[in-house]
Amino acid sequence: MEKENVNYQQLLEEYRSIWNNRLLTAKDQTSEETLIQAIKRELLDENSHPRIRKDKYEKFYSAVKRVTASQISNESKVKFIEMHIEMMEEIS
Repeated sequence: MEKENVNYQQLLEEYRSIWNNRLLTAKDQTSEETLIQAIKRELLDENSHPRIRKDKYEKFYSAVKRVTASQISNESKVKFIEMHIEMMEEIS
């Protein structure tokens, strides 16, 4: 993904709108770092109670499905899916 063409602040705002207006604190982090951390937490299902957590593949499928069904631009959808793929490769 071409980082120089990505507006991470805008993507972070769109992420918040897709994932139920999640408050993502960005203390001492850039928008990019906050977004990457949020995607990683989502894929690892760290926002759920340990007894009901799903595996990363189920979470990936759910995330892609949610992104594609959202009202954001197609360009943002592609960027989100690319970021999810990159994070899946990193945590696998």
